[in-house]
Amino acid sequence: MESPKIVVDGLCKVFGPNPKVARELLSSGATKDEMFAKTGYVLGVNNASFSVNEGEIFVLMGLSGSGKSTLIRLINRLVEPTAGKVVIDGRDIAAVKKSELVALRRTDMSMVFQSFALMPQRTVLSNAAFGLEVAGVGRKEREQRALTVLEQVGLAQFAHKLPAELSGGMQQRVGLARALSVNPSLMIMDEAFSALDPLKRKEMQNVLLQLQKEQRRTIMFVSHDLEEALRIGTRIAIMEGGRIVQIGTPQEIISNPADDYVRAFFDGVDTSRYLTAGDLMQREAVPLIRTLDKKSVAASLNGSNEYAFVLDAQRRISGFVTRDAIGADNPSLRKVESISIGAPLDQVVSRVCATNTALPVVDDEGRYCGSIDQAAVLKVITRNRGAHV
Repeated sequence: MESPKIVVDGLCKVFGPNPKVARELLSSGATKDEMFAKTGYVLGVNNASFSVNEGEIFVLMGLSGSGKSTLIRLINRLVEPTAGKVVIDGRDIAAVKKSELVALRRTDMSMVFQSFALMPQRTVLSNAAFGLEVAGVGRKEREQRALTVLEQVGLAQFAHKLPAELSGGMQQRVGLARALSVNPSLMIMDEAFSALDPLKRKEMQNVLLQLQKEQRRTIMFVSHDLEEALRIGTRIAIMEGGRIVQIGTPQEIISNPADDYVRAFFDGVDTSRYLTAGDLMQREAVPLIRTLDKKSVAASLNGSNEYAFVLDAQRRISGFVTRDAIGADNPSLRKVESISIGAPLDQVVSRVCATNTALPVVDDEGRYCGSIDQAAVLKVITRNRGAHV
């Protein structure tokens, strides 16, 4: 199991002059609107508790004013909390000295904003190396490191151009390169791609996913776009009125939305695209045989079933047998290719359409979990898409 990189415990932020009044109202269960009506104070974050695992992309979602941006600024302490704790790598961020916090932000924590915030008079290379310059790294080393990162984001050939000579998507890549050049273990991205057009946004999501595959940083990513959250998020936290309403994997949130607020995010979105083999499979649709002999085959296929999967002692798929094998002294085993439990829908559809039998679904260790056939895929696609036509 992954260890937590960030642990947030009872985190609250109220924007107003008297924290004591704010805390009393919070402990009495006041909502954001009630607090504003009574005091004029604005409730930014209300009693948030969660953890972010090492190496995951944790997406914060919510409507404008739900508290997403305040929450991430509490995590890197650009905003001081009213109450609660933020622990990063075992250190309580609220308790560290300002000097230690500045050093942490320079060396191990990077932030990427919606506005590219590039320095127009500096070259792409100089912009990408800026964080290292601030950290006191010598010119030769910082430019070498920045160039390596520019290569990773596909901009090495533009190193000596000025930002104004680049497109918006390329400028955002420079912003990403600047954040990556200090080699942070934690990246905080606030609506980082939302200023880009849909094609450029998807391109940047692909860049981020590819970098994540290679480098496995911990990323907190703020977005108001459900499709983006479903596409890049390991887990998603949905916020409303400063509260965290639900946290889960994309599949968990699609399958079990906590309330109507969460459900409303899916309006007009074809959620079936984000389903995996694990979401589609049936656990008991195909009989299973543990010993390939005459008696077992006859017992498994005595009803309407046309075939059965054969498993070894470790629950791995050996193949399948059909009704033709009933009565044979040495039942013949046919080969079948399994599909991974995490396989996305498009892969499942192409594989299922190419076979007349159900496909066995296996976990990362190759153990049998269930099966998928054409009828199961059709049923799920119809159910999910029917709601969004």
